[in-house]
Amino acid sequence: MPVNREPLNRERVLAAALALADEGGVESLSMRKLAKGVGVEAMSLYNHVANKDDLIDGIVDLVFAEIEAPVPGVEWKTALRRRAVSTREALRRHPWANGLMEARPKPGPFNLALHEAVLRCLREAGFSVAMTARAYSIQDSFIYGFALQERELPDAFEDPEVGARVAARQMAQVSADAYPYLTEMLTEHIPVHGYDYTAEFEFGLDLILDGLEARRLAAGGP
Repeated sequence: MPVNREPLNRERVLAAALALADEGGVESLSMRKLAKGVGVEAMSLYNHVANKDDLIDGIVDLVFAEIEAPVPGVEWKTALRRRAVSTREALRRHPWANGLMEARPKPGPFNLALHEAVLRCLREAGFSVAMTARAYSIQDSFIYGFALQERELPDAFEDPEVGARVAARQMAQVSADAYPYLTEMLTEHIPVHGYDYTAEFEFGLDLILDGLEARRLAAGGP
């Protein structure tokens, strides 16, 4: 294998760590494996990252860097919709990051910048400080929760034909008499319509944003 002669720096270390996490999950990430990937001894990594926690902080921040932050001048619902959609897309690329995004004790610059941008967007739209906190919480709960569900549910449901076969296998284990509404979903809805993750995500997101708009207007917002 040819040796990479590019000078080692923090950016290169984090990029390699991100690729390893994407490949095998963050649990499989080790300093030894990372060092091998960049062609150095493990001790050399400590010139660029303090420890594994610092490494994870860094790659989580790289995921935040992929999220479209709200910018001034864009209508607040449009800006937050874009932020939500790009967050889901980032978590699809980096599923290991779900659960770590809001849990790091040392948030990085992209993390902080995104949070500041969302808070600014809500406050400048006319939400009170208290309502801004609630609005942020409900959005993130939905985005991260949906991404987690999407990661666990079978992709087959997006294709009605494949979904129908999966549903049929599940129905073989279900009593139609005992679970009539589950039977209805598995035999009538999924085989015909499938389960479009993007459509369902956007439906839920619009419900939240429309509900927040109603609250904003009721509170006398502009």
